[in-house]
Amino acid sequence: MEKYELLIQQLLHEGTITSEQVFSPNTIALEDVLKVHDAQYLERLQRLEVSPKEQRVSGFVHNERLINRELMIMGGTRECAQRVVSDGGAAMNIAGGTHHAFTNRGEGFCLLNDQAIAAQWLLDNTEVNKILIVDLDVHQGNGTAEIFRSTPEVFTFSMHGKNNYPLKKEVSDIDLELEDGCGDAEYLYQLEKSLDGILKNFQPDFIFYQCGVDVVATDKLGRLGLTREGCKRRDQVVFETVRQLELPVVCTMGGGYSPHIKDIVEAHANTYRVAQDILF
Repeated sequence: MEKYELLIQQLLHEGTITSEQVFSPNTIALEDVLKVHDAQYLERLQRLEVSPKEQRVSGFVHNERLINRELMIMGGTRECAQRVVSDGGAAMNIAGGTHHAFTNRGEGFCLLNDQAIAAQWLLDNTEVNKILIVDLDVHQGNGTAEIFRSTPEVFTFSMHGKNNYPLKKEVSDIDLELEDGCGDAEYLYQLEKSLDGILKNFQPDFIFYQCGVDVVATDKLGRLGLTREGCKRRDQVVFETVRQLELPVVCTMGGGYSPHIKDIVEAHANTYRVAQDILF
């Protein structure tokens, strides 16, 4: 998508990030994918054997380039996790956030689930024992909820549009459904209240943040009513929580579908700017 290239150009141009802070990921090791996804499903993806109907559900016509791109996105989020688990701070995948991918199928432009793969890698290979996934994309993280529904070490929190995709929601540890048109004040109140409640009962040692900007009122698919400033304040709430807890965080950009590309890029860029101000 065009926004990925434009976003990195904007962040470098304005000095929010430097070229030394940017890395190109490797394709993920298949053994890491198989810790989360069904072996038969992965094999069918690689062999381009997914049926036309399944491809329509995933939102993509499958080809080798697409599958390789997906595996590289998975590698990006996994490498982000490895970097911050040892060094602390924050790492951000300029793509990622493929939260509609289930154990054995893809949906909603998501074929594999990058946050789930990275979270499982942390549990298997590091001293991380409890992970909080904060999913603030306007669409429910249904795939993530399914993958971790029987994993108490991972707490899934999805705050999303009640009447938005997916029609059939999964069950996260906490789902907060918002009515169409929900604006800044109500959104931020519910977010702060929810995070406070979660952290009274669950003490994570690592956080993943799905920070889609499809919550803004200009978004074609969002149906919520946040201003761009409200979306920025959302990021501030999350990053201030991360700072207070002194935890590493990995962010994935998720959705953004405003008609004008400049609105999408600016909203995503705000996430980086806020992280720079608060966490570095």
